[in-house]
Amino acid sequence: MVKYPAISSILAFLLLNLSIINQPHAAGFALIENSASGMGTAFAGGSAIADDASTVYFNPAGIVRLSGEQAIAAAHFVAPQAKFKNQGSTAVIGNAPLSGGNDDGGQNALLGNFYYTLPIDDKLTFGFGVNTPFGLEITYDKNWVGRYHAVESNLLTANFNPSVAYQFNDKFSVGFGLSGQYIDVTLSSAIDFGSLVGVPQQLDGFAKLTGDDFSFGFNTGALFQLNKSTRFGIAYRSEIKHTLKGDANFTVPDAASPVTAGGAFVDTGITAKVSLPQTISVSGFHEINNDIAVMADITWTGWNSFQELRIQYDNPVQPDSVTTEDWNNVYRIAIGAQYQLNNQWLLRTGIAYDESPVPSAERRTPRLPGSDRKWLSFGASYALRENIKIDMGYTHIFASDARINNTLESDALPVLEATLTGVYEASVDILSVQLEYQF
Repeated sequence: MVKYPAISSILAFLLLNLSIINQPHAAGFALIENSASGMGTAFAGGSAIADDASTVYFNPAGIVRLSGEQAIAAAHFVAPQAKFKNQGSTAVIGNAPLSGGNDDGGQNALLGNFYYTLPIDDKLTFGFGVNTPFGLEITYDKNWVGRYHAVESNLLTANFNPSVAYQFNDKFSVGFGLSGQYIDVTLSSAIDFGSLVGVPQQLDGFAKLTGDDFSFGFNTGALFQLNKSTRFGIAYRSEIKHTLKGDANFTVPDAASPVTAGGAFVDTGITAKVSLPQTISVSGFHEINNDIAVMADITWTGWNSFQELRIQYDNPVQPDSVTTEDWNNVYRIAIGAQYQLNNQWLLRTGIAYDESPVPSAERRTPRLPGSDRKWLSFGASYALRENIKIDMGYTHIFASDARINNTLESDALPVLEATLTGVYEASVDILSVQLEYQF
């Protein structure tokens, strides 16, 4: 007979996770920070390890390997730096230098995950996860040199992922899950009304756009146990297409009021379509002996779904806001190892190379100033009791310098097409903690 946990215990874990997720903080756009145990190996072997309930997200086929009911709550503190150095940014009129200083838009973030697994019988297992697969928060000073390109960029997702897995035999299992994903976006920037009305002095206004949506996708996976020491996993997560609806709010200085006489730059509703990418991961896990294991992973992400960011306004006088992205599909490669020190301590380490989807300096924007990244990770698990374990992980990410030479796109108002030119020097530190409880 299956023993069900107390409802209050599950709710406690879930509420803890949601209290973290509801804080709109994230560093980056695609977030792999969905397990503290995986953090210690730079997420090498993610779809093959299947040693705790976080496999609900990384490969649902792996939940059949878990014995008994299990719940996990994890928190990740992300501390990014993204220092911008201006190298000749210019306005359109007179090719004049843009005013304003350099800035670091990186914001510290707190992310959370929750996972739960429940064996139904000796073949079928149920799983459930709540996490943040995509996120972004970059906020600059309102007077920085790139203010016409971006001030605030805030993207939050919360993914609700029930799943089931079936074990055909001791060699092969499959899993399938549904994803209900909420997205909430806030974008803001300054507007150069001085150029619009033809005055020589700085005359900035402000635009703030907000929107949200709830859409669905799916994930699936398979786990192959080659022998007692070796297994392989493959996992797929579908693209999720969002149609966000929300509002645009404009702040126009009094001296620029003639611009609004024709009906432009007034508060209105907006619509934007965003396709979040599909992924395929292939992983391997091998036990060299009873104490040492190695693992590896390669993940493909279909970022070619993100070709442009287009904001359509309900106000027919207001032209679309368009940013051409032209992002590329990319790979992430990771290798890692773990060592069973004793009955209580398990030590981990890993490295990874993570490609940037941004194709060029001309397509890089201060909202998403990503570049290729290298991961160096360490972690450990400590068994407090037979049924309680704490996982810890730390990662430092070394990011390549990211050059930017991006021109605002405005066919209807070409005087606003300022060019931001410079370089970003970035790095990220991540600290993760996870509590695992077996009922």
